Amino acid sequence: MAFIQIVEFRTDKIDEMRALDAEWAARANAEGATARRGILCGDRDDPGRYFQIVFFDSHEDAETNSNLPVTQEFAQNMMALGNGQPAFHNLDVVEDITY
Repeated sequence: MAFIQIVEFRTDKIDEMRALDAEWAARANAEGATARRGILCGDRDDPGRYFQIVFFDSHEDAETNSNLPVTQEFAQNMMALGNGQPAFHNLDVVEDITY
């Protein structure tokens, strides 16, 4: 079953956060990353609040990805750029509809 993880976070350093994400992407595939797609969203009604939506083939793939050293390093660096703790929303895809 497809799986999506949404990471909700706050930062006033979004450019640095985006550069960090690009660095992760450049290294991660070579290190066995299982993330298939990512979307970064900014909250129009609450500046400084962001959502990173990451798509996986399964919950197990998300766990594998999370346990990679490159992802662990990314998470630590992300925490340093964030304002407070991120919130994680773990979602099983029940239906995927194209309109």
